[in-house]
Amino acid sequence: MFYFPFDSYYFILVIPAILFSVWAQTKVQGTFSRYQRVRAASGLTGCDVARRILDENGLYDVRVERIAGSLTDHYDPRARVVRLSESVWGSNSVAALGVAAHETGHAVQHAEHYAPLTLRNAVIPLTTFGAKLSMPLLLLGLLLGYPSLVNLGILAFALVTFFQLITLPVEFNASARAMRILTEGNILRDQQEIDGTRRVLSAAALTYVAALIVSAAQLLRLVLLYGNRRRD
Repeated sequence: MFYFPFDSYYFILVIPAILFSVWAQTKVQGTFSRYQRVRAASGLTGCDVARRILDENGLYDVRVERIAGSLTDHYDPRARVVRLSESVWGSNSVAALGVAAHETGHAVQHAEHYAPLTLRNAVIPLTTFGAKLSMPLLLLGLLLGYPSLVNLGILAFALVTFFQLITLPVEFNASARAMRILTEGNILRDQQEIDGTRRVLSAAALTYVAALIVSAAQLLRLVLLYGNRRRD
């Protein structure tokens, strides 16, 4: 995040985006907490569901591990491990089953060479480059008066925004897979369970939308600031 003194674009663009992101994070935590209290009639835990989905897709070599924390769940494609948080691993709530199925959906995407996931994994090194070097390049270019460095800094930051953009189809697809597997596999057995799980996954999806909006707002701010400086 870049700061310029008395920058009106920051207040107009970035602060509203950050507030939306905070609201999205609060919503996902509240929704998860609410449906963590709704138990699935199947009695299956998050670990059970993850293992079942992996085995049904022939992914016997993908492990399921428990990790500390809450909502720290993720799939590690390099280690081929689905990691479930303590609040998901042993819980049979509809919230836990949704999160477990979602993360396992990423493992299935990986095995099927799902194109958006492949693209996202491929640009991770460029995104890391952009996140680390965009600010130094931008500030150095502004201080020294080198427009080429400023452009390079903005381009580097744009890589971060691009990463957030291609993350959306990956996450939406994983949630769609999760809902299909949970309903067709009779893991969720009534409409209340289905609706609760869908709300949890929809709230989680908002956090990815919010991350894109924040990144895009920051990028637009930089472009507008640099454009004003060039006109000056």
